[in-house]
Amino acid sequence: MLSEKIHTRSASETKDYAKNLAKKLDIGTVVALIGNLGSGKTTFAQGFAEGLNIFESIVSPTFKLVSEYDGENCKLIHVDTYRLDGINDFLNICGEEIITTPDAIILIEWADKIIDILPPETVHINFKRITKTENERKLLINCVDE
Repeated sequence: MLSEKIHTRSASETKDYAKNLAKKLDIGTVVALIGNLGSGKTTFAQGFAEGLNIFESIVSPTFKLVSEYDGENCKLIHVDTYRLDGINDFLNICGEEIITTPDAIILIEWADKIIDILPPETVHINFKRITKTENERKLLINCVDE
């Protein structure tokens, strides 16, 4: 499984990394985006969508909870669990069906709220802000920070 530590110095670098990652992942993959407010999750989602040839405006679906976009080869389902109180709330919005959608890649912001029900092969990306510089981020993909 993919395991990387990425350091980006700007929003465009974060988007570029996400765009390239989107092209490498299999349809059906669940991607768990974990990080504090303003850590780059939605910026990552925007670049990821571009990698799937989706050029619609991608915004955080905080109030909508789930947004679906049609890409060239698959759908992108963008989920935001920020406003949910946990796993039961997610299951009440058909969350189990969402994370098993066969013709899509699923990006879940604030995935730490539902981490216990995500498939074992989920790609986990932890976002950490570098406090010295406004747009610097550390992305930990399927690994822990040292």
